Amino acid sequence: MSNSLNKVQIIGNLTAEPEVRETPNGQKVATFSVATNRKWKDASGMLQEEVEYHNCVAWRGLADIAEQYMHKGKKVYVEGYLKTRSWDDTAGVKRYKTEIVSDNVILLSTAGGSNGGESYNQADAAPAEQTAPRKSKAKAEESISIEDIPF
Repeated sequence: MSNSLNKVQIIGNLTAEPEVRETPNGQKVATFSVATNRKWKDASGMLQEEVEYHNCVAWRGLADIAEQYMHKGKKVYVEGYLKTRSWDDTAGVKRYKTEIVSDNVILLSTAGGSNGGESYNQADAAPAEQTAPRKSKAKAEESISIEDIPF
């Protein structure tokens, strides 16, 4: 028996408003992109920066959360797993797209732009139950600034 792990955690900024649609069987799905950046000094001591764009997808209740509360430029934490899907385009060419399928989303920027901390996960985000932000336990404790995170 082999063990494996497919887990992704990112913190970044939404590059656009989430696109929300419904599948033919009535399930809501949201797609969105998150930009992360990495800074380092090269061999000559010059500061370098690299931006990476991550395609994300959220289903059912998390899609509702994305539609209501996630907006371009806001900082989010996304946790989930990688999934690659394929399809044939109109010219018959096989295309591939790798996405982060979201299991958990934490809104790190609120509507007013301050550091938030509203946490949502797929198990808790049933469409009928999730109409207002749920406060995470961390919010009730000491507030941590995003600048305090060492990565």
